[in-house]
Amino acid sequence: MATLHPQLVAFDLDDTLAPSKSPIDPRMAELLVRLLGVAQVCVISGGQFAQFTMQVIDNLTDVDSKALTRLHLMPTCGTQYYRYEDSAWTQVYAENLTDDQKQRALAAVEETAKALGYWESETWGPILEDRGSQITFSALGQAAPVAAKTQWDVDGAKKTALREAVQALLPDLEVRSGGSTSVDITRRGIDKAYGMNRLAELTGISLDDMLFVGDRLDENGNDYPVKALGVDCVAVEGWEDTASFLEALIPTLQTVSS
Repeated sequence: MATLHPQLVAFDLDDTLAPSKSPIDPRMAELLVRLLGVAQVCVISGGQFAQFTMQVIDNLTDVDSKALTRLHLMPTCGTQYYRYEDSAWTQVYAENLTDDQKQRALAAVEETAKALGYWESETWGPILEDRGSQITFSALGQAAPVAAKTQWDVDGAKKTALREAVQALLPDLEVRSGGSTSVDITRRGIDKAYGMNRLAELTGISLDDMLFVGDRLDENGNDYPVKALGVDCVAVEGWEDTASFLEALIPTLQTVSS
């Protein structure tokens, strides 16, 4: 049973707040602004900061600076953390990979994807991306349309096989299933659970007073570390589910705060 009155509500981004790599819907934007009025809000996902800006920040209308100070952004699965201070987004920390770690990760995932037959010839944008604190493999490229990504690995078997094979080559790093076609590589032990623990430490809000909403809470999903940490979680299958959940949650939080 999820906590009814969380002080902080955290969200995955793709397929939780918005379709993959797409801007949030106006309905979701309005709900997030309303939620910021009654709780702290965090977005923690595999994308980099520019993606958070395009998908979320640029689409929040009628939001003031005070509300934005209650918004916590944790790109690249919590390996980075940004806060809104003095009218600008400021990086609080970044758990960056070393040059050696980056080179080995890039080589391992490319070599393995080609060996398994997952290195596609028809792609949209780069397959490999250095996000500083995370190396990301996107089978169809960063800008692939949602429909194509949905069809590439319907049962998740390709990502699981790729992740396990790459992890065997990189025992000192963390290799995780990412979005619908992606695999993410970070420093060992640095995942969404790490991000949530750092969030609790830096905000003073205990994990017991947090609620997490995500679409990949299954054991092989990149949201699972948050569930394993013991944070109350709500599973959704798309942004519409999240919107419906928030439409019920926000009035209860407004009652408590009034």
